[in-house]
Amino acid sequence: MSSTTTELAYDVVVVGSGGAGLATALGAIDAGLSVLIVESTDKWGGSTAMSGGGMWLPDNPLMARDGVGDSREEALTYLDACVGEVGEAANRARKEAFVDGVDDFVTTAERYGVVFARATDYPDYYPELPGGKIGRSIEVKPLDSKVLGPWWDTLRGAIPLPAMTNDVWLLGRSWSTVGGMVRGAQVVGRIAGGVVTGKRLVGIGNAWATAFGKAVMVDHATPVWLDSPLEDLVVEDGRVVGVRVTHEGASVTVRANRGVMLAGGGFEGNREWRQKYQGIDGDPSGNLGNLGHPIDVARRAGAALELMDDAWWGASLAAPPGGRPSFLVGERSMPDSIMVDSTGERFANESESYVDLGHHMLERDHGKGPYWLILDGRYAKRYFRTFAMDPRAMKAMKEAGIAVKAKTLPELARAIGVDATVLGATVERFNGFARSGVDGDFGRGNSAYDRYYGDPTVRPNNNLGPIEKGPFLAYKVVLGDLGTKGGVVTDADARALREDGSVIEGLYAAGNTSASVMGHTYPGPGSTIGPAAVFGLRGARHMARAGG
Repeated sequence: MSSTTTELAYDVVVVGSGGAGLATALGAIDAGLSVLIVESTDKWGGSTAMSGGGMWLPDNPLMARDGVGDSREEALTYLDACVGEVGEAANRARKEAFVDGVDDFVTTAERYGVVFARATDYPDYYPELPGGKIGRSIEVKPLDSKVLGPWWDTLRGAIPLPAMTNDVWLLGRSWSTVGGMVRGAQVVGRIAGGVVTGKRLVGIGNAWATAFGKAVMVDHATPVWLDSPLEDLVVEDGRVVGVRVTHEGASVTVRANRGVMLAGGGFEGNREWRQKYQGIDGDPSGNLGNLGHPIDVARRAGAALELMDDAWWGASLAAPPGGRPSFLVGERSMPDSIMVDSTGERFANESESYVDLGHHMLERDHGKGPYWLILDGRYAKRYFRTFAMDPRAMKAMKEAGIAVKAKTLPELARAIGVDATVLGATVERFNGFARSGVDGDFGRGNSAYDRYYGDPTVRPNNNLGPIEKGPFLAYKVVLGDLGTKGGVVTDADARALREDGSVIEGLYAAGNTSASVMGHTYPGPGSTIGPAAVFGLRGARHMARAGG
């Protein structure tokens, strides 16, 4: 590598090009500041571009416009009830900063052409707790990705599919309910409409990245350096004043007059760190380019770290050879299904929020598994399985023993290596719950969140249906995640803090590079991207004030 090149300077340097990074860049642009985005991989968009694209934003302007009641007080009451106080990351000041920053983020993005929609029916993940609501999540409406121009070619996970978060719950039952069929037809209509009009429509995470990418990278020509990993911070007199990055084969120093935002994701792709902090290799569904280097750079500069043992956990279908795990959300909530551990016993409410299910897998056997999603023969005929869309992937899963089919439950038990007597007793007990409508062991179907992904035509509990008709199916499940949630401890303005609570001047962190304001839990749909975007913008606002 050649020696350091001529020094460059911007007001703001953003490390990472996902939700937190793009929100920071937009805030810098809005304040009239110059900004450079550096991205370690050859794709921009981060895990946000690969995600469902939803943002959990309580008391947001779209709710107010629709006349849906919410308030700062209710949002904070709910966060206190479900998150509690977990170290500095989830303290009261940070929660208040998140809730208070929602309006600024939404209205600022709208001024730059981003069009949002509410997921009107999507509940908080603990809607029965004080302050819980339905419909706090918002997302970017599907749009034509051709607005990106050549940036489309380097967007991570680029797929021209104009789906929305609020489609998913109905698409799961597109073969079994009228509402599901109608929603399926609407999605097909969107796709056809795009083709007819010559548009390349995108939805969910791709829509988020496209809309913000257009505002930042196209409309304002913000430079984005791909394949340009962070080497280190430049520190003078205790203040971060820039970065050193590898760019086009050289080590380049870039000064940051107002500040450096670390928004380069977590460390889900770093197996060494996952073993060190979490005791597992991990089966992430997010961006494997997230190796934790920005977190380590901040640590070396004196930043405190929290929540390194935690992640945005969930259950995932095991990866076929050469493939990736498939994160399970609605599929495990439908009737005629259960999840069991390696002994053949149920161990949790299959329909609960994915982070809770992940924590229960950890509590059961530290995520070792294997676990199995077991389906009655009627399930495949009635419900849409996202993981079964690709026949080549299904063939590979069958060959790898990840997908197993048998005429009887004892045959299925033998095929997946669990005790047939134990599995039979588990199913018999569950079938009794299904007929009575009450899950006496784990309360499946008690929450509005559970029922959101259920089948309303099934009575008396739309999450419970007996496992009794073959052929029976079993899918191997592993402890998966959407990314890690531990990282740099930050204050209400996303400024990095030392162990003693003092501020590292000039250094900011947001998204999964920072320790999550959501603590060990997941209050609602989009609790990753929502705070990432809000704190990214708050960081930019503080940089603008700090130099004014």
